[in-house]
Amino acid sequence: MKYEAVIGLEVHAQLLTKSKLFCACSTQFGSKPNTNICPVCTGQAGTLPVLNKVAVEMAIKAGLALHCEIQEKSIFARKNYFYPDLPKGYQISQYEHPLCLNGHLDKIHIQRIHMEEDAGKLLHDLGDPKVSHVDLNRCSMPLIEIVSGPDLRSAAEAADYLRKLRGILVYLEVCDGNMQEGSLRCDANVSIRPIGSKEFGTRAEIKNVNSFKFVESAINYEIKRQTERVEKGEKIVQETRLWNQAEGITESMRSKEEAHDYRYFPDPDLLPLIVDQAWIAKVKSTLPELAEAKAKRFVTEYGIPEYDANVLTAEKPMANYFEECVKANNAPKKISNWIMAELMRELKERDLYITEIKVTPKQLAKMIGMIDEGVISGSIAKTVFMEMLDSGTDPNAIVQTKGLVQVSDTGAIEAAVEKILARETENVKTYKSGKTNVFGFFVGAVMKEMQGKANPKLVNEILKKKLG
Repeated sequence: MKYEAVIGLEVHAQLLTKSKLFCACSTQFGSKPNTNICPVCTGQAGTLPVLNKVAVEMAIKAGLALHCEIQEKSIFARKNYFYPDLPKGYQISQYEHPLCLNGHLDKIHIQRIHMEEDAGKLLHDLGDPKVSHVDLNRCSMPLIEIVSGPDLRSAAEAADYLRKLRGILVYLEVCDGNMQEGSLRCDANVSIRPIGSKEFGTRAEIKNVNSFKFVESAINYEIKRQTERVEKGEKIVQETRLWNQAEGITESMRSKEEAHDYRYFPDPDLLPLIVDQAWIAKVKSTLPELAEAKAKRFVTEYGIPEYDANVLTAEKPMANYFEECVKANNAPKKISNWIMAELMRELKERDLYITEIKVTPKQLAKMIGMIDEGVISGSIAKTVFMEMLDSGTDPNAIVQTKGLVQVSDTGAIEAAVEKILARETENVKTYKSGKTNVFGFFVGAVMKEMQGKANPKLVNEILKKKLG
């Protein structure tokens, strides 16, 4: 370990406004190409941009939640460059005077948050590699760019920072955080330097990475690539690279531009943005309960462990799901256990968000209540739960249709116990000799004999009685 990584992230978050940043066109995702456009966002001559006030307030919200200083005066500038999906030939952004400065997320410094418009999108023709189509629906979509300091030292730390940042933006309801649709995109600046050195190495920028897994993989690869080059005596070139997921490598895209390459200058069509203290205070009063505060409340209000509370509140939809469950069945710890052990595992395996599952909070709460009422056993509940996930069917209907009602008939359980004890004579002798740790074996054998439907409490009671 001769070298350490120095990583900074630039995160682009699309704001959840109904209209674009400088015109009234819709921001709806998935519309037919070139339908949500107008003369303003397509850069027609003689048109003038008009700033979206709601977008400004969402940007202020993000700045406040990330402990930034909201600037009284910020200025929109023109960032000049040519690209086929940028019809104006420049992008309206903020450069020297951004809206937010000097924030932090945990111990990671946030240098700035500035507002800007998005560019369009190129759709490449798979049938003819020489042909690309331009969709301008995304032009002038409202973005904030959140720029961290070079404070991250590993790919895992960078991915964790990005997860926390996404969670805050989703809690604020200023961004939906959907990385697959491009609502949240990340550029990672990566360099290496000898351990103990204060000087920064030459950085490479990995452009537009759109998942936590890809961010971590791309940064790890880039650290490895740069380390190997340095150890061979080769120089690192400052450049922009793309993550090739299929190959598991970063690939050179273009040489990295500097600020002067973009010829920034204040946009003559837009007045400076003035944000006074009264406006900031008004926006601050609308901030919702964020994850950290919600986790503390979950501990005091619901009596669950701090660890559970932190897991449940990491994502706002999950926290809401938990609270809806508790409203339907006041058993917070049991509900927490089911969500964390069973539900989260299935979400991960099925690659789903909590908002995409078929099981409603009321259904999960009802199923957990059925365990407490003795209708079904814990093991049967897992079968019921999987069926609920697949079909969205009410747990009562599943139990009745599949004949999964728990057996509490003492006569039937006694018969099963006697059968097992008669068969397992050696284990009975072992138990009676004082080695009572085999008791669990008998419980399991009886439950298996009764296809998991026996009431576990009665099984335990009858076994203890029979074994003496």
